Amino acid sequence: MDRRSFITYASILGGSAALKSCAAFTPATKTGKNRRNTGSRELNADVIIIGGGLGGCAAALASCRNGLKVIMTEETDWIGGQISQQGVPPDEHQWIETHGAPKSYREYRNRVRDYYRQHYPLTQSAKARQNLNPGDGSVSRICHEPRVSVSVLTDMLAPYMSSGKLQLLTDYKAIGANVMGDNVLDIEVENLYSGDRIVLSGKSFVDATECGDLLPLTGTEYITGTESKRMTGELHAPDKADPMNNQAFTVCFAMDYQPGVDNIQDPPDGYDYWRNYIPEMTPPWSGRLLDLTYSDPRTLQPKKLGFEPTGGNLEGVLNLWNYRRIINQKNFTEGTYDGDITIVNWPQNDFFPGNLIDVPEKEFNKHLASAKQLSHSLFYWLQTEAPRPDGGAGWRGLRLRGDVMGTRDGMAKYPYIREARRIRAEFTVLEEHVGAENRKLVAGAIAGKKSADFHDSVGVGYYHIDLHPSSRSNNYIDFSSLPFQIPLGALLPQRVNNLLPANKNIGTTHITNGCYRLHPVEWSIGEAVGCLIAFAGKKKVPFRAVREQKTLLAEFQRENERQGIETEWPR
Repeated sequence: MDRRSFITYASILGGSAALKSCAAFTPATKTGKNRRNTGSRELNADVIIIGGGLGGCAAALASCRNGLKVIMTEETDWIGGQISQQGVPPDEHQWIETHGAPKSYREYRNRVRDYYRQHYPLTQSAKARQNLNPGDGSVSRICHEPRVSVSVLTDMLAPYMSSGKLQLLTDYKAIGANVMGDNVLDIEVENLYSGDRIVLSGKSFVDATECGDLLPLTGTEYITGTESKRMTGELHAPDKADPMNNQAFTVCFAMDYQPGVDNIQDPPDGYDYWRNYIPEMTPPWSGRLLDLTYSDPRTLQPKKLGFEPTGGNLEGVLNLWNYRRIINQKNFTEGTYDGDITIVNWPQNDFFPGNLIDVPEKEFNKHLASAKQLSHSLFYWLQTEAPRPDGGAGWRGLRLRGDVMGTRDGMAKYPYIREARRIRAEFTVLEEHVGAENRKLVAGAIAGKKSADFHDSVGVGYYHIDLHPSSRSNNYIDFSSLPFQIPLGALLPQRVNNLLPANKNIGTTHITNGCYRLHPVEWSIGEAVGCLIAFAGKKKVPFRAVREQKTLLAEFQRENERQGIETEWPR
């Protein structure tokens, strides 16, 4: 499928043409300047960041803050990645309001709250609430709209764009790389609508894409899928490695509810298939996918969920409506909203029958279309067949909110990607470093109460290890982890000198990706990368030297702490 036909295809689906981002690339690497497309414009900066998600934005902020000039590209027209274009409210730990993330990430969160206070008609009680949660969603202490994320991130970057330190190119995708030996010389990007091509050259390059797209383009060594127990020694690793076994991705969507209104249209294509679909899982799934019972992530036993779109509490079960609710109408003056708005990123629309990583474009497109069918089918099932507490079936007043997601059909601009290509790193984080049970086995019961100390820590984070069902039919893997550090060694490719990861593509395993993939951790990774580029440039040393030389490492860590980056948890 050529670029023009793909744009048409993506438009039909209602999203962005950028959705093919994770597809495998056939021409992996260009070597030598003579391979450059002579028709491309050229731009140059100190740092080239490909990908405008949370990691990319944090890397840009840190680089610009430290005096570097940056060009950042983004495949969609929204920066923010999982928090905006993918429609996923922040997944965070319980201490996030006070510690466990960089100062700049907490500034982002405070700016979100201030944005609502300044621009929205909040009730007096909501406006006075220090830790305002606009949606009061149970998944996060700050469930908010994707568009607000875009506005806040743009405001944070605005001074650097105004001064010329940062150029932001939206709707651009990397299509080629120029590599000489172990160094990236430039990246070629293409506008997904106009076809305009630009060659971006610089000293340092950052892969902040959702799937690690620069790794195959630049020939950087990477791994995908599951490692075997023999390879990693991890307690929860499988006996056999499988590079195509990746976590489910999800096409999220937004909806609200209009009581007394009939919003039902024709059933979507594929509805009969998804309505009767029973996942073939090991261990087994609980029954049909479109149901309010699912496999409990911890026990894998059937677990009942509830759904009631007026936001009420359901005795003994989680009301999915409240889970990722981004607008609670009660926080706003009467008449502002007719009802709540919620985001659907649930077990019922996780897409695991297919994989998006390192597959041909035709297969990628097929899986993406099927994932959208699943999400549309889930919405139609909620309208027509979902069991109600009163014994009836369906909520006819449910309405897709494309305006909230920035699309015509209510679906997110970009699929929520949980697992990407991962660099073969100088150091790889294993389950024994951060998993509560595995840590006890290797460190003893007392030491096992805390995660491994990394001498080269450049950040901290926490989330339980949460692996969603996979493309090879593995059911949930979900277990306790410990508050952890981010080691610098996990950000350094083994061979390539001037390319750094800033998303889910760092040196983790399939298992440990489950706790290093969340919003504040991705931000921490990006900020550490931006600071590393600036520090190494100032000292005129390679990135690896900062880790290898104790005095340099100590100075770098002190500088990070001075800039508000936490490198260890309180004892």
